[in-house]
Amino acid sequence: MPDLRRQVFESGKTISRKAASREGSRRTSRTASAQNSHQSSRNASRHPSDEEDSGNLSDETALSIGSLDDLTDNPEVDNNNWTQELGDVIEDILDRKRSSVLSREECYAAFCRLLKCHYAEEHIRNRVNDLLAAFYRSVKFESSVRETTLALRALELLVITAFDNSIYENVEPILTRSIRDSTSTLVKAAAVHCLGACTLFGGAGEDGILDQMTFLLDIAASDGQSIDAADDPTCVSAALQEWGALAVEVEDLEGESEEAIQIFMDQLNSNESSVQIAAGENIALLYEKSYTPQEDDEDVEENEDDSENENLSERQGPKLIKRYDAYHDTHELGQQLQSLATVHSKRISKRDKKSLHSNFASIMTTVENPRRGPMYNTAIDQDTHRHYGSKLTVKIGRQGVMNIDRWWKWIRLNSLRRILQGGFAVHYYQGNRAVLDSLPVMVRQDTPADRGAAKKTAKSRNSRRWAVHEQSDEDY
Repeated sequence: MPDLRRQVFESGKTISRKAASREGSRRTSRTASAQNSHQSSRNASRHPSDEEDSGNLSDETALSIGSLDDLTDNPEVDNNNWTQELGDVIEDILDRKRSSVLSREECYAAFCRLLKCHYAEEHIRNRVNDLLAAFYRSVKFESSVRETTLALRALELLVITAFDNSIYENVEPILTRSIRDSTSTLVKAAAVHCLGACTLFGGAGEDGILDQMTFLLDIAASDGQSIDAADDPTCVSAALQEWGALAVEVEDLEGESEEAIQIFMDQLNSNESSVQIAAGENIALLYEKSYTPQEDDEDVEENEDDSENENLSERQGPKLIKRYDAYHDTHELGQQLQSLATVHSKRISKRDKKSLHSNFASIMTTVENPRRGPMYNTAIDQDTHRHYGSKLTVKIGRQGVMNIDRWWKWIRLNSLRRILQGGFAVHYYQGNRAVLDSLPVMVRQDTPADRGAAKKTAKSRNSRRWAVHEQSDEDY
């Protein structure tokens, strides 16, 4: 069986000391000629790089089940004087009168880096409204694509750090306007992600969540046309991903399930794997939500599927009972999922093909039996024709392990990882309330270092015992 302790995101990046200090040093060492060169040479239509931290991440697409099993911390982040640097950056952000587009871009990039790598709630607590106003202006005026996407990214990090329930109502109008009216699809996609984060962590409430789910579903159903981004996979995949993150928060989706799955099935025909996988994960989530735990006083007649479920070694927790049909034609859906789980088209890259295979094998397993959550590896016993597999285990930092046995956990983890990137473990261990409230408690694992220390202790103890034994013999 594959090692379950590999790096969780094959494309995820930690930040070296050199990269972490790059933006800060630019702010003090840049020259006028560098400013002019930087502005004139940038192509506004291209994706900013990961180092620019613009929110258009290299690993932002949906990720393979098979490649996600380790979420490490960020050991190379330089912690020296970060609080002082954050204070200086905030002052620069708020000093709008003496700022330029380039200086704001650099300040926002530095702010994103610092809030990503450190849980800074107490350091920004009294500046939340001022920072919101600054980011709001940058999104509203859209002076450059990079400034706007960085402002949206900074707003995401602010809302997940501040845990302030007033943020959503203050920023929702400008985010919706940016999604609809911006001339840049990069800005539209970044605003979709930002809207999702602000809805989740900024105090939208259930009504606000349902409103935004309808808005995002319209984007997916129209292939982006509803926001003047026709057939743009970045915007469509962003809408699908954020729809799933919001859907996790809604307890009962029976009324929405049929229409939503039909729309997601249409997106399974996309030419972009990120769109297909995001749609597939939402389908799995909706099937999972059609089953809920059996109540203590509930008497349910057991059928053959229930008996099989009782024999599955991977099942934990209360018994799950089917409440409604997630979709009227599971057979048709299953055929479509099967074709993606075994696709061999030469037009698809090897990496995308591997991602489609691993993700849709797991999605199909859940659709066939919604009691089964995401699995790292699935197979069928040829004698009993029953599915079996190993559960997805995510390692966080050096000693934390989280079992991702339900799709809602998987989707929440992906959402948090997209926002916090390599700083996820820092925020988890330092007590970010938004993160801790979103995911289950981890269990401590026995690490190789722990085992080594235990062996060393045992060896030392045995040596002392042997020395005492020898001395006793001689004295005797």
